[in-house]
Amino acid sequence: MEKTFTPTAYKLQSIATGKIFEDTGWLLDAPGEEKPSLIRAIYDRKQLTLRDESYGFYRFADWLPISRILKGSSAPVTYKSEGLAKALGLSKLWITFSGYWPEKGANMTTCSFKETEAYSVCGRLDPEQKQVLVVASAGNTARAFAKVCSDNNIPLLLCVPHDYITALWFDAPLNDCVKLAVTAFGSDYFDAIHLSNLATQCDGFLAEGGAKNVARRDGMGTTTLSAVTTIGRIPDYYFQAVGSGTGAIAAWEANLRLIEDGRFGANKMKLMVSQNAPFLPIYEAWKVNSRAMLPYNDDLAREHVTEIEAKVLSNRKPPYPIIGGLYDAMCDAGGDVLKATNLEARNAKELFYETEGVDIYSASAVATASLINAVNEGIVEKDSLIMLNITGAGEELFKSQHSLYYLEPSLKFGVTPTAEEVKEGLATLKWSV
Repeated sequence: MEKTFTPTAYKLQSIATGKIFEDTGWLLDAPGEEKPSLIRAIYDRKQLTLRDESYGFYRFADWLPISRILKGSSAPVTYKSEGLAKALGLSKLWITFSGYWPEKGANMTTCSFKETEAYSVCGRLDPEQKQVLVVASAGNTARAFAKVCSDNNIPLLLCVPHDYITALWFDAPLNDCVKLAVTAFGSDYFDAIHLSNLATQCDGFLAEGGAKNVARRDGMGTTTLSAVTTIGRIPDYYFQAVGSGTGAIAAWEANLRLIEDGRFGANKMKLMVSQNAPFLPIYEAWKVNSRAMLPYNDDLAREHVTEIEAKVLSNRKPPYPIIGGLYDAMCDAGGDVLKATNLEARNAKELFYETEGVDIYSASAVATASLINAVNEGIVEKDSLIMLNITGAGEELFKSQHSLYYLEPSLKFGVTPTAEEVKEGLATLKWSV
């Protein structure tokens, strides 16, 4: 049955200047401002009212910058850990789970919290817009946007490194409105972003915007909303693995709204974010208290990306230095940037399966490994209220229950294609928009 929905009332604010302005459509920056800054949604409703569970992800619509709700969504699920908590000696460990685990009420069929981004971003889109949405991804984001756009007939161009296209699996063939362009073997997420930037310079193609899109961040922030409304208070610590850090920025922004709500406490969660060694650009910058990212040789970065198991954490140019970005979030909320090796992540993945009963992604395993290390090193107190954000899980379970279909590339490019090559390639594709 079609859900009735009134578009969410909100305005936008420049974090750099505090200026408040109307959202005139697909704004990603504050109009007339030259200094790079994120913008933030300011919602009319200062207290969050949850819709019933039949709304799926959109039960958090009060704090989502959307004009419509789309079909097929599922919300993150938060539960109090018993098995992992016992193994680590923690008394108040809560897990926010985004993935596939029907037994727990988790039904994200792409098995990743990237669905929270996709349902929010696509819900912000004007249904009458005649442009093709362009999304760059190292895998999970692409799968989430492909599912949402296919199910809701939204034209989409995905830009993905060729090495990662095995991540584009689905339980049904996709609608023809979704098309895939890939960069060559040996390329990485940074190269896919370059391709997407060239695509959005062509007529008829719309940049999704990444961290600059308020809908993406507020969609990811629903993990924090799930945790706090389930627990009844704001946690002391927030653990998550990061590639761009956008999820941690989103958690911080959701935390600020929850403080303003007034019912859940006034503390800021310490952001305990982690990277997969040896790919550590955010870690290295934070450890020397640098707002600017440190120099990172392209060839060395690509080499490090090949070494890490959590490939989704391989963003070389994250929204860390920008005003309102991860550096500011960390400075305001407190916390630390941690790291975990592949071996530590594998061990954490096994421990999570043994103690909680479901498989988790490598990125979630990096977060879990960082929690284990933090407990063992006495960085967090064992009676602290801890939120562990499991950002992807249940793929093995899902694949054991479903037949799979893979998305094949419509266009193939070199590692760094030219603008003309991209323009010519896109001209061969047809969308019914």
